[in-house]
Amino acid sequence: MANVSIRNLQIQLGANRVIDALDLEVGAGEFIVLLGPSGCGKSTLLHSIAGLNDAAGGSICIGGRDMTYADPKDRGIALVFQSYALYPTMNVERNMSFGLRINGTPKAEIARRVTRAAEMLQLGPLLKRKPGELSGGQRQRVAIGRAIVREADVFLFDEPLSNLDAKLRTELRRELKALHRQLGATMIYVTHDQVEAMTLADRMAVMKGGVIQQFDTPDAIYRAPENLFVAGFLGSPGMNQFHGRLDTANGIRFDNGHMALDLSHYPFRQAPAHGQPVVLGVRPEDVHVAADGAFAAPVTLVEAMGAHRVVWHSFHGTQVAAIVQDDRPGGAFSLNTGQASLFDTATGQRL
Repeated sequence: MANVSIRNLQIQLGANRVIDALDLEVGAGEFIVLLGPSGCGKSTLLHSIAGLNDAAGGSICIGGRDMTYADPKDRGIALVFQSYALYPTMNVERNMSFGLRINGTPKAEIARRVTRAAEMLQLGPLLKRKPGELSGGQRQRVAIGRAIVREADVFLFDEPLSNLDAKLRTELRRELKALHRQLGATMIYVTHDQVEAMTLADRMAVMKGGVIQQFDTPDAIYRAPENLFVAGFLGSPGMNQFHGRLDTANGIRFDNGHMALDLSHYPFRQAPAHGQPVVLGVRPEDVHVAADGAFAAPVTLVEAMGAHRVVWHSFHGTQVAAIVQDDRPGGAFSLNTGQASLFDTATGQRL
């Protein structure tokens, strides 16, 4: 395993500066997820670590060695793509061992590594089959196995599960987490799927426009998003947002003319200003639906999600989502402000 240290990285693709002055520190043995919408730069960053994109500035160090301009083969990395990229005429065993054979690895060592990877990924009975005889999930296991046999310092995953159906994604996600525990290797994983990110990551970097918006544990980011983008992007549904102002005349209150809430308990990072425009963020699970709720609001939609329901209310032009575990009727709600977030309306940053 090896750490990855990225300092002031700049990536230029044509005339477009995709990444500018990016810093990222990945500890040895960590499972890091790069999360964000399409076009945010997460795959570009991963490919830069792999050496597939040239750096226009800054540095990339792997295991304490400067690899900024090193060839991909010299970086000690293994890369798993979204597409399986298997050789159709080779069986599973030969697909997994191809890179080792090209590099002249002794046959006994190749056999040891392939056997070990096959045991980890439950590929033993499939070693003599060709890719055309495998399911999508099995093919992706082979692609992962091909990376494992390299015994690399760092494993890079570029949306490896996005081509699979929901059930297979869940199974392979669990297997990847178990694989990380077995190998103890450093892993960096790209996805736009927040469920994958939340379940796999030791820490995750939420990206937008080539910039890391927040880098922390999944729970810390979910509970205390750094800005309005992170608040809205993470969570399904995203965080409810109420626009209003702070009233500090008697304690600290949030007021928008339709609701007034005591925020004296809120852990402000700096002293709040009277009349400051703010956005109050409340997660759907902290919206409590009840007939005697503090705020009357008609129900506009109910989404049945199996173990729970998402009840949408219309509150003075704002759509408010609540997660409920039973069949209680909507029509009014209250807010648990103990878990609320506050953001500056002008900057979007957490207060």
